[in-house]
Amino acid sequence: MVGSSFRGWCRFFQYDEGTKEDDKQKNRAQARNALLVVATLIATMTFQAGVNPPGGIWQSSEDGTNKKAGTAIFASEPSPYYVFLTSNTLAFSAALLVIMSLTHKFPFQFEVRVASISMIITYGSSIFFVTANDATKFRLVLIVAAAPLMIRCLIQLLVSLRTREDPPCLIQVIAKPRNKTTEPLRDEIQPAQT
Repeated sequence: MVGSSFRGWCRFFQYDEGTKEDDKQKNRAQARNALLVVATLIATMTFQAGVNPPGGIWQSSEDGTNKKAGTAIFASEPSPYYVFLTSNTLAFSAALLVIMSLTHKFPFQFEVRVASISMIITYGSSIFFVTANDATKFRLVLIVAAAPLMIRCLIQLLVSLRTREDPPCLIQVIAKPRNKTTEPLRDEIQPAQT
């Protein structure tokens, strides 16, 4: 069973694809389902934290103070609030990216995408309204929200360029191409002197 050590305990719960093809398919489906549950829980938790920030919202406005009805109480401490907001937004957008990736080519894929995009719009409008008027920092939050998608697209681009038969020079420098040719690069070929 499980060894008494922490390493043995961790090894027991690690993902093991198996050796038989049937085991591989079954284990991949179970891993996909587990990831989908975890991503859904993260998206739910971060959505709720964005819509209803810690400390709640001001119920009434007071003249001469930064208390404005409907804004987050936590926003009166700008630095910690924006650390919370950017971290929460990053987790929310990464979880939604995982959900959309795992449900790709599933039945009702279109409906899942529409629901996810609607959640993104709802989350964005909610944090816009509960955040104090600071457009510069709010733009930073929007950039953070797009970061998981931009990173995923960049990785996909690098992988596709790397696996090309003739990758661009920059890709050859960053990551060695998978094709095992011994031919010199075009830039290394020198014209014969006559």
